[in-house]
Amino acid sequence: MKKRILSVFGTRPEAIKMAPLVKEISGRADLEGLVCISGQHKEMLEQVMTCFNIHADYDLAIMKQNQTLYDITCNVIREMEKVLSAAKPDVVLVHGDTTTSYAAAVAAFYRQIPVGHVEAGLRTYNLNSPFPEEFNRQSIGLIAKYHFAPTAWAKQNLINERKNPSDVYVTGNTVIDALHMTVEKDFMHPLLDFTGNDRLILVTAHRRENLGAKMEEMFQAILRIATDFHDVKVVFPIHKNPAVREIADRIFSDCSKIKLCEPLNPFDFHNIMNRAYIVLTDSGGLQEEAPAFGVPVFVMRDTTERPEAISAGTAKLVGTEAETIYREVSRVLDDASEYQKMSLAQNPFGDGRAAVRITDILMNRL
Repeated sequence: MKKRILSVFGTRPEAIKMAPLVKEISGRADLEGLVCISGQHKEMLEQVMTCFNIHADYDLAIMKQNQTLYDITCNVIREMEKVLSAAKPDVVLVHGDTTTSYAAAVAAFYRQIPVGHVEAGLRTYNLNSPFPEEFNRQSIGLIAKYHFAPTAWAKQNLINERKNPSDVYVTGNTVIDALHMTVEKDFMHPLLDFTGNDRLILVTAHRRENLGAKMEEMFQAILRIATDFHDVKVVFPIHKNPAVREIADRIFSDCSKIKLCEPLNPFDFHNIMNRAYIVLTDSGGLQEEAPAFGVPVFVMRDTTERPEAISAGTAKLVGTEAETIYREVSRVLDDASEYQKMSLAQNPFGDGRAAVRITDILMNRL
């Protein structure tokens, strides 16, 4: 009898990272893969599902205007009870640190269904940075039976927290698998036409804890960089959050060298990132993705749960103050040797076979 594995996710980044695993599970004769989406990011989630040709067996459809963390948590737990009753999975897989993942793991725990945590063991040990992600991932770690850590550092965090070593596996990060599925050599796009022969800086920013004054500082630094360097263009696929859009529109509206656009589907985003000169972000996932292309990453946050990237030299933590961001990015734009130090550093996040490893482990354990 086939073992049933239910993958649950609700945001665009989760979907990108879970897509290779969903595809791998569906290709195994001894496994039945089921997909449940929460709709935490409805429009952006649909982009990814279409791009990777993934079908949802269950849709919690929780998305609503101005939803809060309370809304997401309560609604996912309540709706997951119905899904778990109907699907009767042998394992529930959740990813990373989203509120969807946390709530789905709690729901599975209440029914005593084993939880597999993909991208387990990332830590800052500061519950307010990033918020609420650090709380979410630590809490999932308490619940999970199977811990799929992307790196040895992440595994060691889990061992230090007294997780059973036999339940912790280093698999690499599934996002590298996703990159291998999407990048094309002869990719063309109007955003690359906008960039022309200039150096492309790809920007993302959306962190809840950066909204307000910190984001204003970040964006002022980006504006100054675009203004001061004649051969630089900035592309910013802007998050759906109205608070992010208001600040970006106000600060960037008069600069022709900065292109704001709607969120890109994974195929376009990965290929444009492959052509970028540097990435400026407050995201977690881009710290893993960009180094796979040899693209230096400047992390506009005060902490990171991916210190492997900092240690390897593929990423630099620059905080949110305008002067610091400008200084650190300018150094790399001005000095080719400084750029090469970051560009040529080895990506510590895997080889593109994480999904195969995770699926093999599940088959062996089940």
